[in-house]
Amino acid sequence: MANTAHLFRRQSSRDLIQQATVRSLDELELRELRSRLVRAENGSQNVVYGATNQAFISDDDPPMGRILDIGPSATGPPSKDTRKLTVQASIVSQQQEAAIVERPEDERESWDSKWTFLLATIGYAVGLGNVWRFPYLAQKNGGGAFLVPYFVMLLLQGLPIFYLELAIGQRLRKGAIGVWHEVSAYLGGIGISSAFVSYIVALYYNTIIAWCLIYLLHSFETPLPWAECPKRLFKNFTYDIEPECVVSSPTKYYWYRETLQVSPSVNEPVEINYTVALALITAWSLVYLCMVQGITESSKIVYVTAIFPYVVLIIFFFRGITLKGASDGIAHLFTPRWESILEPVVWLEAGTQIFFSLGLAFGGLIAFSSYNPANNNCYRDALVVSVTNCSTSMFAGVVVFSVIGFKVATSIYDSCVEERSEMMRQNKSHDLLPVCDLQKELENSASGTGLAFIIFTEAINQFPAAQLWAVLFFLMLFTLGIDSQFGTLEGVSTSLMDMKLFPNVPKEMITGVGLCMSCCVLSMCFANGAGSYIFQLMDSFAGSYTLLIIAFFECIGVSYIYGLKRFADDIELMTGARPNLYWMLCWKYISPIAMITILVASFLELASEGSSYPGWNALTGNTDRLEWPHWCIVVAILLILVSILWIPGVAILRLCGINVIEDSEPAWFPSAELRDVHGIVPHEPTDIEISLFCIRADGSEGLCCPTYGPREQPLDEEE
Repeated sequence: MANTAHLFRRQSSRDLIQQATVRSLDELELRELRSRLVRAENGSQNVVYGATNQAFISDDDPPMGRILDIGPSATGPPSKDTRKLTVQASIVSQQQEAAIVERPEDERESWDSKWTFLLATIGYAVGLGNVWRFPYLAQKNGGGAFLVPYFVMLLLQGLPIFYLELAIGQRLRKGAIGVWHEVSAYLGGIGISSAFVSYIVALYYNTIIAWCLIYLLHSFETPLPWAECPKRLFKNFTYDIEPECVVSSPTKYYWYRETLQVSPSVNEPVEINYTVALALITAWSLVYLCMVQGITESSKIVYVTAIFPYVVLIIFFFRGITLKGASDGIAHLFTPRWESILEPVVWLEAGTQIFFSLGLAFGGLIAFSSYNPANNNCYRDALVVSVTNCSTSMFAGVVVFSVIGFKVATSIYDSCVEERSEMMRQNKSHDLLPVCDLQKELENSASGTGLAFIIFTEAINQFPAAQLWAVLFFLMLFTLGIDSQFGTLEGVSTSLMDMKLFPNVPKEMITGVGLCMSCCVLSMCFANGAGSYIFQLMDSFAGSYTLLIIAFFECIGVSYIYGLKRFADDIELMTGARPNLYWMLCWKYISPIAMITILVASFLELASEGSSYPGWNALTGNTDRLEWPHWCIVVAILLILVSILWIPGVAILRLCGINVIEDSEPAWFPSAELRDVHGIVPHEPTDIEISLFCIRADGSEGLCCPTYGPREQPLDEEE
């Protein structure tokens, strides 16, 4: 009896020790799982924001699925304790294997802080278009009334696609090519198209940065070289004011003749512009130096390039509102003309501006978000960046039109009034008197390069300490441009790295030689008399229609191929909150319809009105509208096709058994750990979700085609 009691006590002790061991293992496992989820707050200095662990593979991925495949054995189903020990041993084994077999090439870059990511994304989205295109469109299309279609298109098109790109990049943790290839092997062409468009846009976008560098360098001269007309030496050895400058203006002459050395038309390249060629080499060298360490490690550069434009805008704001005529300019910008809302072209231009100002479909947003930790709140990021971008556009509009109002009121309207008064004193006929209309002069304000390099510089000429204001203005344009250039090129370089086309070549070489040097060589086509016309050709066609088509297929890929329910499940895992019906409706129906509408309307407008460009007329000192020659139309069509044909091309080649993009293992994603941290239970579709999104009983989705079946559920600890 004593022996039996002794044996019972020994057995009970072994049971207690085993239970305590299992509890300890459970606690260790939970702490280990939680510790490997990087906190977005970055509270500890020892934790790198977004750091990754190669052993930390999702149990939804095939390799980990095989490791955790604990099915019934020949001797019966394993016990709960056995399964826990097996899972713990598998995780430890996987960690040891990853520690032994290090693969540095698979390690993904990561942001060093949340602020670096936000500033980089804001800098990418907020570009030159916010400063020189939005103010022009607003005053042209109804003033304050333009804000109605602008914000409607933001809600229906801009925000949903912005959110979609951030979420899909963070979930699949790859560049644009890798992301869309993982969504479906037949959709990899979407990523290649994004990379091609980004490369082409970066090619001509850096030309603006080169122009800004030229003006920035000459801003230190006294007086400013565009402040007055230069003198010319004639054949009789006499000096007189340049006639071309007299019939135009000092700022126009300096822009077209001194800087661009522009030719009469695109068919006459004339000669090489060595000044622009040198500026292009300098601009591409600066881009390379800023990107050589990787955008995620260049935090100091991101802080400067993202914050500095706002500092300058605030300085110009306080200077602008104190100028004569500033109130007239701001009132002209925001005074609503409600009848314009009924015009389809106003909605078309609002949707186009929202789309391009946010930098959608370039692949840069997907690349940026892929460097975030798995539990980053991408929903909040999408709201913050989008609202910041639109607020910047309106704030820049106030700044720009306060300065334009000053310029118009002082140099044009006042001169007209003085001339009219003088003619009236001379008893001139009423028919000969000039008509002085302040609103009409404000409506003639230019957009794009004309706004920056002609109108704004003319206003700066009238400021005290004009050199200081010129330096600030062109530094602001430079930082705005180079920040957007980072994101555009990052989308290309990340895609190339994810494709492993050059597995033994470091990213520094791919960025330097493959991108920056090749772009620098090709950009020499802008360094001649017809260079500005080629720039306008590429800007009009290469970066407009193609991006709308790419974004349309992105919505189709997520909503109908990847699966809307599956995508919502992923967002719930990452953020702890499920996207509501508004977002899901936009992704599946509203945003694709809006993009198709804008695309069709753009093509109809192009077919009815044609396309032309402003050619410089030296005799009149103004630009004339010229029709594009046939070879330019062919080039424009090729620019569109070379980007878009990858989408159907990759799918067709895949059907024929030719793999343009090699298959790769899914990137790590801690599904079970996120589910545990957020306390997420499987989502049962509601009746309205089943009706709106055609979610079937087996988990597949409808309308066009079934997308995916029920996913394997992770092993619960309670089983």
